Amino acid sequence: MKVIAIKDLVRKDVPIYYRLLYTGVAEIELNKGPENYRIDFSIEIKPTGQREINVSFLDKVDYPLIPVVKELKTLIDSMHEDGTLPD
Repeated sequence: MKVIAIKDLVRKDVPIYYRLLYTGVAEIELNKGPENYRIDFSIEIKPTGQREINVSFLDKVDYPLIPVVKELKTLIDSMHEDGTLPD
């Protein structure tokens, strides 16, 4: 299992400045090959500066979710640090 990319990212307009909400399509390589899954995720910045990332799938994934979500959180965190998430 490998997360290839997150594409078609759209930021939702939220009046809370420390919470960022996004939708997108995660391209994940599973046993059968690359597949696309629609996802929603949020990044909440705590008062201590820590980022809390939550991911939810809109499509059913035929793979254990814990490793997939962990890989997605790692990718989202690095995209946030690099500034590649849309404003």
